[in-house]
Parts: sequence; C-alpha cells; structure tokens
Amino acid sequence: MVNRHGLRGGWRTGALLIAVVTGAPLLSATPAAAVHGAVPGDFNGDGYRDAVLPAPGANVAGKRGAGAVVVLYGSKSGLSTSRRATITQNTAGVPGTAEPDDGFGAATATADLNRDGYADLVVSTPYEDTTGGEDAGMVTVLWGSTKGLTSGTDLPATTPGRYYGLDVAALSTGPGAKTEVLVAGYEGSMRFKGPFSRSGTYGQAVQNRDTASVGSVALGDFDHGGFPHEVAVTVRLSGLSGGEVYVDPVYGGAQQMGNGLIAATGDINGDGYADLAVGDPDDPDKAGADGALGGRVLVWYGSAHGIARDAKPVQLTQNTPGVPGSSEKWDNFGGALAVADLNRDGLADIVIGSPMEDTGKRNAGMVTVIPGRRTGALGGGAYAFIQDTAGIPGADEADDMFGTTVAVGDINKDGKPELFISAAEENNSTGAVWVLPGGTDGPTTKGSRMITAPSVGFGQKDSTLLGGDGLLGVI
Repeated sequence: MVNRHGLRGGWRTGALLIAVVTGAPLLSATPAAAVHGAVPGDFNGDGYRDAVLPAPGANVAGKRGAGAVVVLYGSKSGLSTSRRATITQNTAGVPGTAEPDDGFGAATATADLNRDGYADLVVSTPYEDTTGGEDAGMVTVLWGSTKGLTSGTDLPATTPGRYYGLDVAALSTGPGAKTEVLVAGYEGSMRFKGPFSRSGTYGQAVQNRDTASVGSVALGDFDHGGFPHEVAVTVRLSGLSGGEVYVDPVYGGAQQMGNGLIAATGDINGDGYADLAVGDPDDPDKAGADGALGGRVLVWYGSAHGIARDAKPVQLTQNTPGVPGSSEKWDNFGGALAVADLNRDGLADIVIGSPMEDTGKRNAGMVTVIPGRRTGALGGGAYAFIQDTAGIPGADEADDMFGTTVAVGDINKDGKPELFISAAEENNSTGAVWVLPGGTDGPTTKGSRMITAPSVGFGQKDSTLLGGDGLLGVI
C-alpha cells in the first residue's frame, strides 16, 4: 500500500529502498516515520503514571506540522482531558523553536534517566533543520519534576546526517551505564549511556554508522546481565519484507532468520530473560521466500547467552492457531507493536496492530493481543479489538487505521495496566487515542474512552495525527 498521509504537509509515497545497507546511509524518497510511542510515566512524582499523546502533525503558533506532545496526568479516577500539559518547541525550557514540518513528538520514550524518582520523556524531532542541514533531526530529553516536564536538554548526534530521531528507545536497569537511550536515524544509531543529569550531561555517546538507515530501535536485557542490549532495525531493503534486524549491532551482522520494520522487548515466557519481538507487516514479494501474507510478528527468546545471530524465531500470523482473523493481503499485521504484561500473570503479552485490516470497512484496523506462555505454542487465548467491538466508542470506518500505534501502562495505580490504541487517520487525520481500562484478565472495553484532537486543545481540521503516525509513512 502506498500514498499514506505523512508529516511533511500532504500525501507522500512510501518508496522501497533498492540497495543493500552498507557503511553509508541509504535514502528513500520518503523517510520512514517514527514507530514507537512512550509508555505512561510518572513525570510529576505523585505516584500515578501520566499518559503521553504525541501529535507530530500539530500546528503551533501558525506553523503547520511543527508538532506537540500532550501529557494527561494520571489519578485514582483515571485520565481527564482537563488535567493536561501541552509541550512544544515553543514551551519555555524546551530547546529549539516550533517551525513548519518539524514533527516534534514523532517518536517518544519514557525512563527515569537521572534516577531521581521522576520519569523523563525522550522526544524526537526528525525533520528539524539544524546547522547540520535540512531535516537533520533533533532529540530532546524533557526532565520530570514535582511540576511535571518543565525543562529540556538535547542529545546531539556525533555526526550530522538526516532524520536523526526516526525512533527512540530508553531503558534504565540500574545506575550509570545500566541506563541508556538509543536513537535511530539515516546515519545509523546513536547510543547514550548514563549517568544522565538534568543539565544535559551523560556518561558516554557512541554512534554506530556501520548499520546505516536505521528506522526502529529497542532496548532489552536479553541475557539478564543487568545491562541493556541494543536492537536496530533498518528501513526496508530490496529483496526483504522489511529491513534487517541487528542485536547489539554490528557484532556478527544481522539476524540470519527474519526481518521487519519495528521492534519491542519483554519477557514473554517468564524465564527472566527479555525476549525480542519484531513486526514484519509487509507482504512478501515472492511467496514462501520471505515474510508472510498479511504480515507477521517474529519472536526471538532471550537466554543466558542472549540472542544468537543464527537463532530461529517463532513466527506469528493471523493464520497461527488461536489468533483471531485470517491472513489477508495488505492487513499489515505487525504494523504496530508493544510487549507488556496485561493480565498480571508475570508473562509479557504481545500487542499487535494491523492498521490496514479490513473489518467490513476498508483499512478500518484491528489490534490483537497474544498472551505470553511459559510453555507451548504462542497463539492460544489471543483476542482482538476493533472499533465495532462492544463498548469501544466510535465505529469502524474506512481508512481510520485503528491500531496505528499501541502502548500499555497503569495510569490509575490499581495494578491493572491500561491499553492505549491510536488511529492516525481518524477524523480527517486529526487522529484519536482509545484508552481501554485494565481488568482482571486484561484490558476491558467497559469504561473505555476515546480522546480526540479537539478534546485536548487542537483545533486544526486535518493532519494533527494525535497518537502518532506509526509506520503509516512506509506501509
């Protein structure tokens, strides 16, 4: 599928790269859009996690597509759109200035980087023009405090390039080098290790230019050694459904079996080792050679030795026994991805967006949850949500793309995490985010709510992209 609405002021074509990644960056006609949204974090230290709603297409002070991030403060009673903070590059203390088509908020990640008890928010602006050139990109840390996110500092790339900040990941497993931020861009990935400080200092910055054209990043402790391992997924390459997947790039090269466009981590089988899930939403160019009809998700299990380069992943599709629906062309199963424990059984579940799933309405979208398992095949007990699921506000409409992004986090401190689902194309691409309350056995539609762009203060008529654009720029 091509001609998806993107951040750069109109309809764009998601071009395929037609070369193999080498030491030099490869540019397509359209940069891969950011793929992750931040999980909720307690930015103001009141004990409740706060929801992050990016709006990378938001107009700011008359600057079209400058971008914004909305924080909805958590509480015992949940979220209220009236208890919010809207942050842009024009906000006091935030580096930069809102300019047309910057895309502030294109990718976000949450972690307590300076370990002061307040969550911090990493925000990318991949189309920012800097002294490094047009669309060089920018990544900012917004620091948590008793007053929330009130100040920011930059995480600069060592070597200027293009589209720095296509994706960001953050993880803190302990002090110092056990806390890390990973940034994707067309020059490769940029790794920042702690200790971090509010003044903008960090322990180490290393750029990996050997794995160029990185579109997605993730962090996970695959060998339970206490330190994050880096995951870099390249943009789409010719001959592959998606791009190459690197664990701790570039030692030994890419994973030999499997590829994709988006990565997420979590302990799916409960053995204490983080596992790697990769969404590969593309249909294969040649059936049986690579990819899967309608898209797939691949799972590599962690171990005492981490994840071997030649390890064979588990493949999940809509034809996997127990998974709702069926694999159909252009479903884009795996187009959004999160890994988190939704039912509190100690096992991380896999949340999968299929934003172009036809539900009776073309490209209406679907979200599937595949529960983690200690033993046996994944797929059993899986369930799915669409906008026509009873209790979910709104209704299936053509081209809404429900499941553009997904995220999980407990915002009312009841121990039952909420599920956040966005649809970037809802309401003329102004976008919307659904919050499904946590229940005893996982998210429930009872009491679910729909948050629209106007309800959080955006009055523009199109292209706000509340909830983020996910992978819609390229799938």
